[in-house]
Formats: sequence, C-alpha cells, structure tokens
Amino acid sequence: MSEGVKTVLVVAVALVDTDGRVLIARRPEGKQLAGLWEFPGGKVEPGERPEAALIRELKEELGIDVNEACLSPFVFTSHGYESFHLLMPLYLCRRWSGVVQAREHSALKWVRPAQLSDYPMPPADEPLIAWLRDLL
Repeated sequence: MSEGVKTVLVVAVALVDTDGRVLIARRPEGKQLAGLWEFPGGKVEPGERPEAALIRELKEELGIDVNEACLSPFVFTSHGYESFHLLMPLYLCRRWSGVVQAREHSALKWVRPAQLSDYPMPPADEPLIAWLRDLL
C-alpha cells in the first residue's frame, strides 16, 4: 500500500443480550459489501469522539439509546482495503434502552459467539469473531 492511503475511523459494537448472544446486522443492497453481516456502528465524523459516534449510530441504525458508561472498549481491528485503511475499535455493550430494530440494515440476527463464523462478514470484521468467542 502506498503512503497516501486515507485512514478511516469506524466504531462498532458487540451488543450482548442476556443469553450471551451477539447482534449482527446485514448490510443493505446498494451499499459497499452489501449482503455481508457486520457489527453495528459507523464512521466517526471529524471532531466527534468515538463513543459519541457509536451512541449516535446506534440510535440511527437500531433505534436504541446507549449510555456512554455502558460502552466498554474491547479490541480493535486494522484492515487495508484497496482505496483506504480501516481502523475499527469494537466496544462491548450489555445494557441499552429501547427495542432493537433494523432501520438501515436488511436484517438483524442474534447469534451465539460460536456461530458467528457461519455468517459471511467484511474482512475487517472477521478477526473480531475469535476475540468474542474467547470472551463470551
């Protein structure tokens, strides 16, 4: 990769329900990597803190409210795509208010950590599966 590649900061969350399952979301048609499953989240806007971005994205994408104190930094992934480099911290969250709904994704699914690898994910998300499997 050349030196001039832009780094994009994206935040993601592993929402964990009371049964120890993790929420994954399918990328909608028309978006890059459509049809693949991912951890909810999104881009950090200029001047925005990662936690604030994640709280905003979860409200927009899933219709839930998350308190910053309920976001635990867990692990991150760093992946070079053809036109940019992605840096993505993954947070854990076990508490939120509201009912999870697919507002921007084509589907949502609660999955046991051992089954996460059964769902095709973007290359940047794949390394996170082993961490979640080991923790949960």
